[in-house]
Amino acid sequence: MRWTISLLLLLAAVPAWAELPAGMTSCRLTGVEHAAWCGSVMRPLDPAQPSGKTIAVHFAVLPAVARNKKPDPVFFFAGGPGQSAIEIAGNVSRLLARFANRRDIVLIDQRGTGRSAPLRCADEQPTRPLRELVDPARQRSELQQCLVALQALPYGDLRQFTTTIAMQDTEAVRLRLGAARINLVGGSYGTRAALEYTRQFPQAVRRLVIDGVAPPDMVLPASFSPDTQAAFDTLLAACEADASCRQRHPQLRAHWHTLLNSLPRDVSVLHPVTQREERFALTREMFTGLVRPPLYAPALSAALPLALDEAAQGRFTALFGLAAALGSGGGLGLARGMHFSVVCAEDLPRLAATTDRPGADFGDAITELYRGVCAGWPRGAVPADFYRVPPAPAATLLLSGGLDPATPPRHGERVAGLLGAKARHVVVPNAGHGVMALLCMRDVLFRFVDAETDEDALKVDADCAKTIPRPTVFQAITAEAAK
Repeated sequence: MRWTISLLLLLAAVPAWAELPAGMTSCRLTGVEHAAWCGSVMRPLDPAQPSGKTIAVHFAVLPAVARNKKPDPVFFFAGGPGQSAIEIAGNVSRLLARFANRRDIVLIDQRGTGRSAPLRCADEQPTRPLRELVDPARQRSELQQCLVALQALPYGDLRQFTTTIAMQDTEAVRLRLGAARINLVGGSYGTRAALEYTRQFPQAVRRLVIDGVAPPDMVLPASFSPDTQAAFDTLLAACEADASCRQRHPQLRAHWHTLLNSLPRDVSVLHPVTQREERFALTREMFTGLVRPPLYAPALSAALPLALDEAAQGRFTALFGLAAALGSGGGLGLARGMHFSVVCAEDLPRLAATTDRPGADFGDAITELYRGVCAGWPRGAVPADFYRVPPAPAATLLLSGGLDPATPPRHGERVAGLLGAKARHVVVPNAGHGVMALLCMRDVLFRFVDAETDEDALKVDADCAKTIPRPTVFQAITAEAAK
């Protein structure tokens, strides 16, 4: 009977009427229960030379289950820049699960990521010594070595990996699938990509959802510091306003400033993966770089007060472990060659004119890292209109987390104003980087896209997550507390 049930479930997951489109193959994607369709489109490496070198841009379709599916699929845009949409298919399929019944879900490995002419640097192994993982000088050196290797590839003209060109690839995929209009869903850098697709091909957009808005005119390295500073200042204030946190960490702000003033200093740390003890000199930029990753997720930042108090006592292991939870080594599965090809072309030329100023505590270390790497990185041409956000051609939902250290509400608010009457900005006060992953917001996302008209979409109730509380401050389990 168990075998019979398993067979029935398998047959239900791949309906007989879901015919495989011509030129595509059946494939299995990591983390996805049912079969997908995989294909590719051949694209000129340089659009100005259509008869020159070509690359294959790979995409995958999670086919709708229903016999009478909707004609407008959902295109998902990954973050980074440098993340492969296909490699995170399992997460995306769960995030967009309600769409799976009647809409195809399309994942594209943007050029430079996944299998689409990948621009990968050597992966940073989590077992590497900590001094190497957090050393900016070593990171710069390794990226220069990577640049040389990438330029030797058959598709190594790194000027051809801008967001503008990549969205022309996306349009080729839409035409290949025969979809008259599509729904766009993007997160983090994927919001910039979705906005650029909308700018170039407004007639093809039915609905647009952008979560953690990173607009085209946002100078990414320069915005990191003030936005991180604001998120961290909010953390300190929240602890001081909360009786429980204030009782457990009464000197948190003083400890923070004492730590900053004590650097550089020699520290002894247990490696969070190998558990080997390491001793090395911890600099201020290394230290602030460790604090930033946990701020992305409120559940992790709730443990920062304890980790900082531990550090104030000379014990830095907790802080390193907390930072490692979100990949403090910088890998995060990103194709770093694609990442810098995008940022060096689109953001760095505007660095001198930015109005963002470094945060008092977090400084300009990240900006200087990008400035150094981009000094010798080939830069693609970016049209002036790329930085323009025209009025939205269709109903657009913008989502922001009030605690986000990377793409806080100030960016979403400004873009919503530019998009105009068809845009709605929803801020979830106690969310971090990424709002649509919250359970109730998944339903909001579905109902917004599924609404028959733009007017109905913009009226969808999106207040379900606004009352979610900030996670309570983390308390370590001690032998005494466990009794």
